[in-house]
Amino acid sequence: MTVLEIKNVTKRFGSLVAVRDVSLRVPKGELRAIIGPNGAGKTTFFNLISGFFPPTAGSIAFDGRDITQLPAHRRVTLGMARTFQITEIFPELTVFENVRIGVEVASGYRLRPWIGAAASARVHRSVEDLLKLTGLTASADRLVGELAHGHQRAAEIAMALALRPHLLLLDEPTAGMGDQETYEITQLIGRLHRDEKFTIVLIEHDMRVVFHLADRISVLDQGSLLAEGTPQEIAANEAVQAAYLGQAA
Repeated sequence: MTVLEIKNVTKRFGSLVAVRDVSLRVPKGELRAIIGPNGAGKTTFFNLISGFFPPTAGSIAFDGRDITQLPAHRRVTLGMARTFQITEIFPELTVFENVRIGVEVASGYRLRPWIGAAASARVHRSVEDLLKLTGLTASADRLVGELAHGHQRAAEIAMALALRPHLLLLDEPTAGMGDQETYEITQLIGRLHRDEKFTIVLIEHDMRVVFHLADRISVLDQGSLLAEGTPQEIAANEAVQAAYLGQAA
């Protein structure tokens, strides 16, 4: 089953072509990494997938449904969740409260002034399950703004998971992290993919993370798809080495 299918997508901003004729197919259960040098069009491409920009040309299908013209919030209700390069959380609330917001939104309680005891208990159990899954149980009562960056990222991922996504989009999940935090987030993403069977598409600059996690890798360069393949195929691709990997060395 194909979760995400992008056909010949182009995005123009005036005379600037940020993404040019890119196609991508992500089957259920795959972890796909999108890499490329700065200015390659990765963030624009992610914004097209998640609905923040409409494409100038081409089509996007999610779970077999054409979503090309759907706005971001509609894509979320269909089962697409995204994290951002700059962590999007409520720093003045606890970890538990942050995740609870996500669970209540997913459960349809967002506009209710109160919910019954049974519903509240279900929400509480869901939050606890997500905290356990993301390794945040011990931090449940701490303010998110007090946490280390890696734990803040884990809290943001927990909020995304609360939406029960069919597709999880992770934008630079290890950005700004040291080695230990990078290791912990990489382990978390690996568990979500391997054990929980989430379909994941991520943008990532750290090639150690990419080659450790990805089933397949898509390489963008100057807005176009330069190469696509397994980590082994991408590592051996001379065009990729010249455009990206060689620059990082």
